[in-house]
Order: sequence, then structure tokens, then C-alpha cells
Amino acid sequence: MKYAVGYQNMEYREHFADIVRDYREHISEVFFPWVEMPSGRPPILPDEYMNTREQEDFLIGELRQIRASGAGLDLLLNANCYGRDAVSSTLEKRICDIINKLREEECAPDTVTTASPFVAHVIRKHFPGTEVRASVNMRIGTIQAMKYASDLFDSFYIQRDRQRDIGYVRMVSGWCHENGKKLCMLVNSGCLRFCPGQVFHDNLISHCREAEEAADGAPDFNPHVCWRLYEGKRNAAEILKSTWIRPEDVRNYAGLIDVFKLATRQHSHPRSVIGAYAAEKWNGNLLELLEPGLAAAFYPDMIDNAAFPEDFWIQTGKCRDGCSECGYCEKVLSQVYHKANIS
Repeated sequence: MKYAVGYQNMEYREHFADIVRDYREHISEVFFPWVEMPSGRPPILPDEYMNTREQEDFLIGELRQIRASGAGLDLLLNANCYGRDAVSSTLEKRICDIINKLREEECAPDTVTTASPFVAHVIRKHFPGTEVRASVNMRIGTIQAMKYASDLFDSFYIQRDRQRDIGYVRMVSGWCHENGKKLCMLVNSGCLRFCPGQVFHDNLISHCREAEEAADGAPDFNPHVCWRLYEGKRNAAEILKSTWIRPEDVRNYAGLIDVFKLATRQHSHPRSVIGAYAAEKWNGNLLELLEPGLAAAFYPDMIDNAAFPEDFWIQTGKCRDGCSECGYCEKVLSQVYHKANIS
């Protein structure tokens, strides 16, 4: 299987380009944000040792190495909100400046992933040879929705809440391929299935810099629905009802999915995640593969990925639009949830 993996600045550990090189045969493309540009994760910001220009130069250096390895490049412009500039010539110019700079540096993006129909329009208008991809944050889960946006997008991320239903994925994949579109899938999301806080959270991330600087923040409120749900190691079975696909089960989507995405932009050990999915096997704590990383929420307890029953993927794929409370996941939890022995 080949994967799209998320770039992160790792200059104090190892260069991300080195990870791409080591797993090149399993990596088709690398997706990345631009410095100080809102995206679906907190933006790359200059740290105390690097100013904006130095951070951009560092990123470009990494992108050049990634390009030289043969992997494609996917520029993320997938913020849920661009504020007052959301539909403006200001944002249009900013996008063009970024892509033209990348072109000048010989690392032009092959793809631009966005959650904004306006950004998609801008790419279509100014860079017609660039693939435009609908972000997973758009939650496009139906063929009907894809039809509505087919003039703007060349590829779609299937709504992750539906992706364990292989019959449904097969149907959507058929339409995409019959109509010259690619179908993509995020495989290691730690997010709750049908999370009621996703829109709120994605918008908050778009404005996270301002929110963090706010003098009157609310320290007694956790904006993450999942972390509140799992507080005190409660409701652990909900993790099993989420949207991730185990490394051992990705092969079931061969021929249906064109791009398998691994969220590694903020993961503490991206090499481990890529290695597990490249090998299609993981003998450790399943939570350590997910982003957001939920291992800390249950530490030192763990979910043993090697202990899952063979029918797990098949059974959970039957849930379709939501949990039927059949008790299956609770039964599996008793098999895979290991409590730490601490004396």
C-alpha cells in the first residue's frame, strides 16, 4: 500500500525528508501547510530560534529533498475559516504568492487540499494543472455531495464516519472512478465517529493563535469532546467505535481507495506510524498510532492491537450510520484493553 503522510518540522530530532526516504516505496505523497498559514491543524509558526523567513527556507529545503525522492507534494489550504478574507482578493493573492514561490523553488505542489470552495476556485482559475482535493474536514460522505462539487474538485476524502462500511465505500469508489475522480481516505484518525464537536473544533483551530493569546480564556473548559468523554479513563469502548482502520485491515480497500492518508503532522513518533502501516502490522498499543494521540488519556493502560479478533473490521463495518448498542465493541474491549500492573 502507498500512503500520503503529513509533514512536520522535526529539526531537533530528525528531518522528515529522511523518514520519507527510508519509506519511499510506501509513500506516494507528502502533505504540508505553509508557514503561518491557517490549516486543519495549528499552523507552523516560527520558534524562538527561527524567524519566518528562516522557517520558510527550512521547509523549502525539506520539500526539495522530498521532491527529489520522487514523492508528490500536497499543499494544505484546508482551514475551516479564513475570517474576513474567506472570499477575497487578499486571500486569492496570498494563495498565488505561496504557490508561485514554491514553483520558483522547484517544489510546486502537485495537489492542493482545501475545505474551501473559494480556494478550490482560485486553484482552478490560476493553476489549472494542479489537482484540487476536497479535505476530509468537508465531511463529504455521499455521491450526491460529490456531484454538487465535481466542478471544483478532482478528488475527495470520503467522510471518515462511513469508511468502515466497505459496501458503501465500494459504491462511492465506483462513482468516483467512473467520473474521473480519485477517492481518498484518512486511516488513523483518533476522532470520534460522528463527533458533534468537529465543526466547532475545526473553526477553533483556524483561530487557535488568537484563542491562545486571549487574556480571558476559559481554563475550566476542554474544547475537545473526546478528551472530556474519556476523562478518568471512562467510555473506552467509544474508541473502538471510531473511524480508524488498523494497519492489518487497510488491504481490504485495495483498488477502491487511491490515496491512503496517515495523519502524522503532530504525532510524536511519525516514523512509528508510517512503519506500522507500511508493514501492515502493529504489535503495540493501538492508541499510539492515532492522531490526535489518545494514548495519554489512558496511560499507563493500553489497547493491544495484536489482540483484536479477526472479525472486528467486518463486524464494525456493519454499524453504518451509528452504534446500534449491540454490545460487540464492549466485548472486544474486554479482550484488548490491558490495565497496567503497577505495584
